[in-house]
Amino acid sequence: MTGTALGRLKAALLDPHRGESKLNAALDENARPVPVIWLLGKTQAGKSSIVSALTGHPHAQVGNGFEPCTRTAQVFDFPPGLPVLKFLDTRGLGEVAYDPGEDIDTCAAQSHLVMAVIKVADPRPEPVFEVLREVRRRHRDWPIVVAQTGLHDLYPPGGDHITPYPFGAPDQPAGDDYADLRRALVAQRGLLSGLPGPAPLWVPVDLTQPADGFDDPNYGLEALWDAIETVLPESLLAALRADEGGGDAYAHAADAQIVGHALAAAGLGALPVVDLFAVSAMQSKLLHALARMSGQSFDARSVGEFVGMLGGGVATGWLLGQAGRAVVKLVPGWGQTLGAVWGATQAGATTYALGKVAARYFEYRRRGQDPHAETLRQLYAEELEAGRRLLRERLRG
Repeated sequence: MTGTALGRLKAALLDPHRGESKLNAALDENARPVPVIWLLGKTQAGKSSIVSALTGHPHAQVGNGFEPCTRTAQVFDFPPGLPVLKFLDTRGLGEVAYDPGEDIDTCAAQSHLVMAVIKVADPRPEPVFEVLREVRRRHRDWPIVVAQTGLHDLYPPGGDHITPYPFGAPDQPAGDDYADLRRALVAQRGLLSGLPGPAPLWVPVDLTQPADGFDDPNYGLEALWDAIETVLPESLLAALRADEGGGDAYAHAADAQIVGHALAAAGLGALPVVDLFAVSAMQSKLLHALARMSGQSFDARSVGEFVGMLGGGVATGWLLGQAGRAVVKLVPGWGQTLGAVWGATQAGATTYALGKVAARYFEYRRRGQDPHAETLRQLYAEELEAGRRLLRERLRG
């Protein structure tokens, strides 16, 4: 039985494409409101670095994963499939004549925050500022955050980041060594004085690579998150926060994927017979999504390693649950009422537990660490019960 269960679980997790339309419909029904950040900035202003830093995903780059949205804008879902955050990027700003009207109209239906990204040493930031003025002429209440990037371009020779971070208003870097940086920061802010509506939030950031030699590669990132949390509605902030506090957007996105797929699996698990295939396909879809968003492969070799670490006990329980859901719901009367609720709970709970274990597994690999089989098995047992509680609460609601 153990060998059969391991083989069946491995085969199920390798194929996420069975019943694709049914799976996508189930996910759509459980989608949550997603914050949309409209990025405005010239090429090389640092938009890609900001997307990567905010998502905690080194492969989230402007132009890589973005899909056309209008003639001059593209949208990036993080993570794809069941996003927790969307970025809308305007392309080529400042390089060609740009009429923001179409993008403003598009954003009016979905954007929750306008983020301008401007290099602090840019001698011609006016194209970006003109778009911000047009935005506020049409929508005085839209929140605006301006990220002033590339601070180190104006550091003195051999200079490093000023610690502690000194840029919370009204403070500015003191001392003659950083006079050029101070003047540039203040000058750019002066260009937007008198902007209609609430004052923009200005956040100096310097996002670099470790090889660049600065003490903090994500200098100012916490201040940028603080600005985002200041202007987003509380209902949307919930989508960016981990359920138990802390964590980066990668953790939030993984949790959104897991909960969304678990709820969708519960809906499929309440149906007779078809859940034998649909639920396992939903679980496969979840694990492949978690692998993509962590920049990991989930091929036959890694699936084999993952299933092997879960062990025969977990695989046997999974297989018995798959069979039990289908059988109990065919019992006349009971199967169509309490049996359907039980099947939904079991489908959602196993999906939730598998997702939580997979997220931990991919996090180990993302950090170059060896996963621990016993840790993963213990986590599965804990998260299976947590998944049951989550599903019982949702089904009662």
